[in-house]
Amino acid sequence: MKKTILLALLFLPLLAWRNEDGDSWKKKVDASLLEKVAAGEEAGFLILMQAQADVSGSRLLRSKTEKGAFVFERLRQAARQAQGPVIELLKREKAPYRSFFIVNMIQAEGGLDLIRRVAELESVAHVQDNPAVKMEEPLPAESESIGLREGLEWGVEKINADDVWAMGYNGQGVVIGGQDTGFEWDHPAIKSKYRGWNGATADHNYNWHDAIHEISPLHGDPTTDPNLNPCGLDSPTPCDDHNHGTHTMGTMVGDESDQAKKIGVAPGSSWIACRNMERGYGSPATYIECFEWFLAPTDLNNEHPNPALAPHVINNSWSCPDLEGCNPANFATMQIAVDNLKAAGVVVVVSAGNSGSGCATVNTPAAIFENSFSIGATNQTDTIANFSSRGPVLADGSGRLKPNVAAPGVGVRSSVRNGGFATFSGTSMAGPHVAGLVALIISANPALAGQVELIETIIEQTARPMLSNQDCGEFSGLEAPNAVYGYGRIDALAAVMAALEVVNEEEAAGQVAARVLPNPAHAQAIITAEGLESAATLQVFALSGQLMLQSAWAPGQAFETISLEKWPAGLYLYRLTAGSRSWTGKFAKQ
Repeated sequence: MKKTILLALLFLPLLAWRNEDGDSWKKKVDASLLEKVAAGEEAGFLILMQAQADVSGSRLLRSKTEKGAFVFERLRQAARQAQGPVIELLKREKAPYRSFFIVNMIQAEGGLDLIRRVAELESVAHVQDNPAVKMEEPLPAESESIGLREGLEWGVEKINADDVWAMGYNGQGVVIGGQDTGFEWDHPAIKSKYRGWNGATADHNYNWHDAIHEISPLHGDPTTDPNLNPCGLDSPTPCDDHNHGTHTMGTMVGDESDQAKKIGVAPGSSWIACRNMERGYGSPATYIECFEWFLAPTDLNNEHPNPALAPHVINNSWSCPDLEGCNPANFATMQIAVDNLKAAGVVVVVSAGNSGSGCATVNTPAAIFENSFSIGATNQTDTIANFSSRGPVLADGSGRLKPNVAAPGVGVRSSVRNGGFATFSGTSMAGPHVAGLVALIISANPALAGQVELIETIIEQTARPMLSNQDCGEFSGLEAPNAVYGYGRIDALAAVMAALEVVNEEEAAGQVAARVLPNPAHAQAIITAEGLESAATLQVFALSGQLMLQSAWAPGQAFETISLEKWPAGLYLYRLTAGSRSWTGKFAKQ
């Protein structure tokens, strides 16, 4: 199990600076930023404060709502206490700025003199560049997807999501967040799942945020031409200017495609979204702005934040490469945002990247972080995609194991703009399968909402181990976990079965613990019932209601082994009855 590391500590300096000479302030400023403004030009930059909030107390809270409110208040308090002198300076200089709290930082714009005066403030830890960053484009599919079972997109089928639906769990009651190029909210495959749609009218307050406030300088085209920039700036309604975001959302919650196949892993979930890229170009500030909005969604005026409306899981199918602005000097800024979201009870799913097949190619934020749940891509034969990035993470010197798990990411068909469908490949297509799985797990066991570490561990421990001939660093490909597949390819049915076994200690006290091992099972299953003192009757039923087995248990009997060799694959219900009490459960035979 990964250990949660909360980077930000209240009023603990990130860096210590000593004024030894008149130019010592330059040590706090990115070299790339100094280069931009050296000739008298102005540039955008990020001001990272020394003081960062201590949110470690969220670990002591049980519910997601409590965690979110606690983290939100701590972050806002730290920002208010620390940012005053910087904001006063920016106001005096009439410099545009935006205050953040998910990371205690301020986004501003100005020239060299303003940057110097900001950096000279003792409360400022670092003045960082805010470069334009280009999205890693999805790869064209080499072939159309093929499903073995009629009516299912192959990735949905491969991870056994449909078997979970048959149990009655399809993501109901769970909110998924998408941070991407935007989303065509009224696409027929995802419209009914949008939290802002009630079946008759749309309300985008608290359900949509556009972090794109200016055209990326990498485009160099006007904002007024809808053919060049279809979403404009600060769009008040969900809009996708690229296709990428709509495609990822279809894989998470979508209905049927044009091929009459189910495309979404968790079609019972609802979704909310934030646009962090303008036609594929974003920046560290736009990514962090979306992270902040997800922690406490706001209305369309960006006011009245409400952490109770935060999603349960966020999909992040993007990266910030070193060549485009993210480097060890500013890794910590985005890492703080990821850490604080996890502390607030939100699972942060991140695509591992398409830089394979070499080792140590999981090398960009946010996939490299400990508290990101990073995803590699597999094809229809359960083989790692050649493009899928491998670990370990060397970019920050940690050597940590990544990816965490792998999921279908080759030839994935899903929704795109204008009501269409297309087949793409990439770890961007794999991540949404895992975000959908998180929704299935929480819908099966709502008590797990906000228990990020436990959810991630369930997914890792129930993944199908995959081995490789590729060794990376200290991680042998012939052992699991490894740096190619992580813990393996996800299995939704196994994960949900494990999630259903989780009960809190108060509920478990004084009860008989009845369970099936293993679950899913193959040739045989063992039904156990620790703590049963009286005689009992065991019955096992198929979903059709057919009685498959009935047996009598003697007083004190603790288990029974059942042969499943002649039973068809599928789901089964068991009932153990002792006097007036009974215990029921489900297991799968594969």
